[in-house]
Amino acid sequence: MGRAFEYRRAAKEKRWDKMSKMFPKLGKAITMAAKEGGSDPLMNSKLRTAIQNAKAENMPKDNIDAAIKRANQKDIASFLEVNYEGKGPHGVLVYVECATDNPTRTVANVKSYFNKAGGGVVPNGSMEFMFTRKSVFELAISETFDKENLELELIDAGCEEIEENEGALTVYGDYTAFGSLAKALEDLKIEVLKSSLKRFPTSPVEFSEEQLIDIEKMLDKIEDDDDIQQVFTNIA
Repeated sequence: MGRAFEYRRAAKEKRWDKMSKMFPKLGKAITMAAKEGGSDPLMNSKLRTAIQNAKAENMPKDNIDAAIKRANQKDIASFLEVNYEGKGPHGVLVYVECATDNPTRTVANVKSYFNKAGGGVVPNGSMEFMFTRKSVFELAISETFDKENLELELIDAGCEEIEENEGALTVYGDYTAFGSLAKALEDLKIEVLKSSLKRFPTSPVEFSEEQLIDIEKMLDKIEDDDDIQQVFTNIA
């Protein structure tokens, strides 16, 4: 009984720790979207997407509403979207996407994470051809869902591939097709659980378990930073 209790408590603490780090990032994305395109999700597709992703992570409605309201505050800082590229332990390539109100702070932090791990930041654009940017949509589907029919419906909207895995369906398209795919799925009344722009390595690399331990230590520090929105690597 004691071990079971400790296991449940540890699992709960880990879950809350993850949410405490995730919610500020999701809230920042919502605030940025509302500030850029207005606070009405019906008129702002970027805000709809940010809210959708927040709900998928079980972010409370009060937190979502507060993030939208922050965009209307006169003293709210203007966030900038900035990217950094770097090489970490064992030559792993890392692409970091940030949203920050203080680029000087952010770049100093990012550089320190790489430097302390024995790597370093490289000039922006160095990895432009080492990653492919894709639109990604995770869908809620039923047992009667027709994958082949969906592919036909979405091909004109920019769908490149639909992947099915353990009852889940993921739609992939070029990053320029994000808006058209989002609208097509909306018109088809298909529930989207999550949607985002992701970067996939053009030449994934296999690392040993020992190497991955070093790499994960650095990635954990990067991902814990509130200014970091997404992190991509060339790990296979």
